[in-house]
Amino acid sequence: MPAQFLKVHPADNVIVALRNVPAGATIKFDNESYTLPIGVDAKHKFVTEDLQKGDIVHMYGVTVGKATQPIRRGEPITTFNLKHDSDRFGLDKRQPYSYSPPDVSRWQGRTFMGYPRSDGRVGTRNFWLVIPLVFCENRNILILKDAFERELGYAQPETYRTQVRELLSLYQHGDLDIIKKMQPFIAEPSKPHSTHARPFPNVDGIKFLTHEMGCGGTRQDSAVLCSLLAGMINNPNVAGATVLSLGCQHLQTSALEKEIKRQNPHFDKPLLMYEQQDGTEFALMAQTVKETFLGLIHINKQERKPAPLSQLCVGLKCGGSDGFSGISANPAIGHLSDILGALGGKTVLAEFPELCGAEQDLINRTADDAKAQKFINLMESYAAQAEAAGSGFDMNPSPGNIKDGLITDAIKSAGAAKKGGVAPVTDVLDYAEPARTPGLSLLCTPGNDVEATTGMAGSGTNVILFTTGLGTPTGNPICPVVKISTNTALLRRMPDVIDFDSGPIIEGEQTIEQNGEALLEWIIRLASGEVTTKAEQLGQDDFIPWKRGVSL
Repeated sequence: MPAQFLKVHPADNVIVALRNVPAGATIKFDNESYTLPIGVDAKHKFVTEDLQKGDIVHMYGVTVGKATQPIRRGEPITTFNLKHDSDRFGLDKRQPYSYSPPDVSRWQGRTFMGYPRSDGRVGTRNFWLVIPLVFCENRNILILKDAFERELGYAQPETYRTQVRELLSLYQHGDLDIIKKMQPFIAEPSKPHSTHARPFPNVDGIKFLTHEMGCGGTRQDSAVLCSLLAGMINNPNVAGATVLSLGCQHLQTSALEKEIKRQNPHFDKPLLMYEQQDGTEFALMAQTVKETFLGLIHINKQERKPAPLSQLCVGLKCGGSDGFSGISANPAIGHLSDILGALGGKTVLAEFPELCGAEQDLINRTADDAKAQKFINLMESYAAQAEAAGSGFDMNPSPGNIKDGLITDAIKSAGAAKKGGVAPVTDVLDYAEPARTPGLSLLCTPGNDVEATTGMAGSGTNVILFTTGLGTPTGNPICPVVKISTNTALLRRMPDVIDFDSGPIIEGEQTIEQNGEALLEWIIRLASGEVTTKAEQLGQDDFIPWKRGVSL
């Protein structure tokens, strides 16, 4: 019979309900009996001892909150009786850290089929990227998108255009009553596009980005955007790029070229740059279409070749989290992260607002004092900026998070940090800073799903693992985003967005290690182009640069 309850860490004074428990029920756990005066829903927690106002609640072995009123033994913690609190952290509290790597003999010598780049990295996809330096060019980008995607076989299926066409026909024939009585239009889930219908079978897509930056903001925001766009172009999943500039904006083409070379002195990908103020819109677009087409012919000559798993650079992210995130999907990808690190690969853990309370453990695990201090500086600076705007990290949990058991940011963060496994932290990166060091890197991003995935792609990840308990369609233009459900009910409810299920951990059908290792096998197929993510199939190309103003 599957477990009904779980205490995550021996030092915890809360127990997680894995199933709904009615009021008045008496349950036994670890040789103790608890009578629950109030019903406890699955994913929520009840206390193991009487607590007084001001007493600390521990989960995952760390402080996750402080009681705001007495809480009786067996009562659930809620937003009414608990407020966010977390352990203090600092370099002076740094403790020695020991680590035993997992057995990776099963994956030694394993390869995936990727696209080798001249700088030594390997892509899991072969994309051409089309980007604007400034929001003024968004219209032109969208015109190019429509032209290239429709004519070259990369456009989404016309399911909804067909629906509108049918409704229009009925309306034009005066059949308004029929329209009102029609059942909702049900379409089959989108299927991956067949490369056989494309003239460039080795080009996995042409990705068109738009954004609202590049001019009129702070010079800091322009510099961050420049670093991000350079990182996207340098990403191993990108084979070449087209850049549109107006001409007079803050972010100049010369600055982008300089940043690309700074990040990658060996850069040699095709890079096309155009400025609209040099002539007419028609001249700009005609030249862009012609030369981009020639660029596609060039990168279509590239083919997949075997590459060691050490060439994987995997982003670690969660969104739409629930009370199961920190005990199923997050530790499962944490185990995967430890395996990849032991194989010489790279993993990147993002979302600094969701490391609140887990800082000291990460400081202890960081390779040296200088990198640990960089992490502290980034965390403290970000937290201070948030507090100055009246929106501290404690306000991070969303209504959906709270409803499904993540009562405080420290509870959410302690579970979110499990995505980073237990291996040492080898590097600490600011937003879109390139990931160069094998092992686990910490990347400063917001918790905002798209700003975080955008930052990870800008840092060079070639796959992103994204755990979710509530469901989210988030994707990325150049980096496959794997949606991993924390519970099987979510997979059944949203099969069109979920790629992999960690629910068997909750059901007692798999261990954390078994689930993480099964996911790694799937990732090898994904990296080889044998399967695609649901976000790729849906064309979910989300891209939002982080303005260094507050974004939680």
